[in-house]
Amino acid sequence: MRQLILGFYVSLDGKSADADNGIRDVMMSIDDPEQEEYFVSRLWEAGAFLMGRTTYESMAGYWPTSDHPSARAMNEIPKVVFSRTLKSAEDWPETRIARGDTAEEIAKLKAEPGKDLVAADGTRFMHALIRLGVVDEYRLWVLPAVTGKGAPLFPELDQAVKLRLVKSTAFPSGVLELVYTPVR
Repeated sequence: MRQLILGFYVSLDGKSADADNGIRDVMMSIDDPEQEEYFVSRLWEAGAFLMGRTTYESMAGYWPTSDHPSARAMNEIPKVVFSRTLKSAEDWPETRIARGDTAEEIAKLKAEPGKDLVAADGTRFMHALIRLGVVDEYRLWVLPAVTGKGAPLFPELDQAVKLRLVKSTAFPSGVLELVYTPVR
């Protein structure tokens, strides 16, 4: 069975890399070839990228014509957009739309053969996946910056989620990759 990996950039104070708190600017300003090469190699481990409609629309307008080091992986790896309103996903090759119940769609995707699934989206979609309890691994990219504002990575939950650190990697720029799995 395929695993669902939640990949997310966060600040040192645990705020998401949403557009409104400046952390994306920090993320884009980091020049670390070692981290970039490692990140791209991790992208190629994905069997599919999962995202919501808003992220799809943003990425579909960027990746097909980009020369960024991640572009080839982003364009060639299959993508699944979770949306009940998106009419078509023809703007970005290798994309299909999941229109049903999110938990049921995730279960179907996990049951398909292939490499693991990677969810990479904004806070709202990530919070939905966390609340549903479908995340098998948290791959957090901690940026060397503090924002003091923005959405927290984790939503308010009915009960605590205990995590186990399974891997950590530090890069020259100060970026950390922290990989956690839920303790079940």
